[in-house]
Amino acid sequence: MKEIKAVIGPQRLDALRDALRSLPGFPGMTVSRAEGYAAPVPHVRHSIKEELTDHVSRLRVEIVASDEIAPAVFDCVVKSVSAGSPGDSIVWMCEVTRSVFVHKTV
Repeated sequence: MKEIKAVIGPQRLDALRDALRSLPGFPGMTVSRAEGYAAPVPHVRHSIKEELTDHVSRLRVEIVASDEIAPAVFDCVVKSVSAGSPGDSIVWMCEVTRSVFVHKTV
């Protein structure tokens, strides 16, 4: 199993969701709010106010998928969020060694 993670701009979520829903076997996703900032640019002076307020709101998307569908999911995420400025999004994939769905029992 693989975990595909992405940090994206909120404006990309609708396109990503629609693209992923069209994939056969899409397992679903978790979306949460995130904030962050890019790596500093060397030799560029910023004011204290800029340094304290330069973070931006993002969304973090997490998908756990089987080894068979994971490459298609990864490619779909990259294609769906690849619009805008460089550095708007980041997508990565990791190995999942174990997972289980937990269901409430009555």
